[in-house]
Amino acid sequence: MEIGAMLSDSLEYTKEGLMGKWTKWILLIISVIIFPLILGYMLKVLKGTTPAPEIDDWVGMFIDGIKVIIVEFIYMIPVLIVMFLFVGGSALGMASQDSGVAMAAMGAAALGFFVAMILALIISLIAVIGLVRLARTDSIGEAFNFSAILDTIGQIGWVTYIIALIVLYVVIGVISFILGLIPFLGMLIMFILYPAFYIFGSRYISLLYDSAGTTA
Repeated sequence: MEIGAMLSDSLEYTKEGLMGKWTKWILLIISVIIFPLILGYMLKVLKGTTPAPEIDDWVGMFIDGIKVIIVEFIYMIPVLIVMFLFVGGSALGMASQDSGVAMAAMGAAALGFFVAMILALIISLIAVIGLVRLARTDSIGEAFNFSAILDTIGQIGWVTYIIALIVLYVVIGVISFILGLIPFLGMLIMFILYPAFYIFGSRYISLLYDSAGTTA
C-alpha cells in the first residue's frame, strides 16, 4: 500500500472510530491520563482490528499497556547505558577546576548525547515492528524476535519503511506544532486529540506492517 493510501485509510479509520462516539472519545481521554490504558488500546489497533476496537476490557488494556512499557524500556537500555557512560562519566570531569579537563568532559558529554540519539533512532526503527509483533502474537518475546523483525522491514524495503515513518512523524509533528502556537487553547485541543493521534498512528503502522505480507 502506498503512503498516501495509508494516510487516507488511517484518517478514515480514526474518523469512523471517534466521530459521533463521544463517550468512547472521553473514555480514551481518560485512558491517556491513566497512561498504560491508552498503550493497551494502541495494541488493539496494532492487531489490525477493523473497525477501530471498542473499549471493553479495562484490565486487559492496562496489562497490555504495561507490556508495552516493559518492551520499550528494554529497547532503550542500550541508549541509557551510552548516556550513563558518556554523560554520567563526563559530569565528573566538568566539575574539575582544570578548564582543559572540563572542556574535554563537555565535549565527551556532547559526543555521548549525539551517539545516544543516533542509537535511539536506530533502535526505534526495530522497536516499531517489535510492538506490532507484540500485538499480533501477544508475546513479549516476539517483540525481540530480531530476525523476524528485520525480515519484515526487508520485505517492506528499508527506504520505503524509513520514509513512511518520517511522513507519519512529520504529519503528527506539524499538527502538534500548529496547535502549540495557540496559547492554552491549543494545548487543550491537542490533549483532546491525543486519542485520535494514537489511533491514527497505530493504524498507519499496522498497515505499514501488513504491507510486508507478514502473517504473524
